[in-house]
Amino acid sequence: MQEVAILGVGQTPVREHWELSLRDLAVDAGRAALQDAGLAKVDAIYVGNMTSGTLNQQRHLGALVADHLGQRGVEAVKMEAACGSAGSAMRQGLLAVASGELEMVLVIGVEKMMEKSGEEITAALTGAADADYEVIHGISFVSLNALIMRRYMHEYGYQHGDFAPFALNAHANGAKNPNALFRKAISQQDYETGRPVADPINLFDASPIGDGAAALLLVPAAKAPQAVRVIGSASATDTLAIHDRIDPLWLSAAEKSARQAYDQAGIGPEDVDLFEAHDAFSIMAALSLEACGFAGPGQGVRLAQEGQILPTGRIPISTMGGLKARGHPVGATGLYQLVETTLQLRQQAGPAQVEGVHLAMAQNIGGSGATVVTHILQKPQ
Repeated sequence: MQEVAILGVGQTPVREHWELSLRDLAVDAGRAALQDAGLAKVDAIYVGNMTSGTLNQQRHLGALVADHLGQRGVEAVKMEAACGSAGSAMRQGLLAVASGELEMVLVIGVEKMMEKSGEEITAALTGAADADYEVIHGISFVSLNALIMRRYMHEYGYQHGDFAPFALNAHANGAKNPNALFRKAISQQDYETGRPVADPINLFDASPIGDGAAALLLVPAAKAPQAVRVIGSASATDTLAIHDRIDPLWLSAAEKSARQAYDQAGIGPEDVDLFEAHDAFSIMAALSLEACGFAGPGQGVRLAQEGQILPTGRIPISTMGGLKARGHPVGATGLYQLVETTLQLRQQAGPAQVEGVHLAMAQNIGGSGATVVTHILQKPQ
């Protein structure tokens, strides 16, 4: 298998894009990545998306995007793994290039959600859970995470306010990112008085959805010696239903995919300079830090309280706002994470730049940990 590099990146701001369609968003991000790479044609396109069939009445996104990007005729397919769709698309594109089968692959994550009602969006997102044993009882996706958070608080003795550093860090960093949905810092008081969503989760524990698209252009590293390299990539799964897990407070798929990615890269968690965690909820940020080896069980919150997740801390997370402040266009999120990680390694992150980043990791989670995709990127030498 040959090494793979990221030659181009592109993204749209995460917004309520009333004026842009699903295809417009995908094409805008894809075109930006092509322009950044200085290329006009690719060999294949992989599109990550979760809800287009339900919210946009549009499936078959591969051919649609290829056509409108001026790439008619190339291989093009859609990948779906709930909120992990974009990371999964990245993984498939990476394997295609690493194998030598293809040379230039465009990976795009896209989601168009904001034109639908809250009820329709909530129903669409429940597709990430077990329809027969969770959704049938009327539980929402945020409620499932609330149950996990409540159990975590019970097991480890935390109070709700202890989770505030995750939201405060994300919003402070999002204020530096022009593509973020929320660009305003918040206070401890803001966090603690946030509107309840599903006890104990409040407004500042939950990431906002949005419309958006992000894209990467992958090529063999030998053809782009000055580009950011992908030195670790792995995907793993766990049970879809939370009640089927041995331990509902341990993301075993995150642990497994991170460990495999570390082994490929020849590093450990102590070597990672920056981690783009899938902070869809405050509790997921804590569990991800623990599963990836940055903190022990029950210590993810403590790590945040100590300031170790800040841009100046041991393991900066949500460096451009994360899902919490940048926004969470679910099927596109994994590519936003990777675009932002690439910009950090290129030292092109503007006011959000974290200094001294040589190795960075991005982890995209589908559902409540049922699909987890981890990538490790390296700054060009």
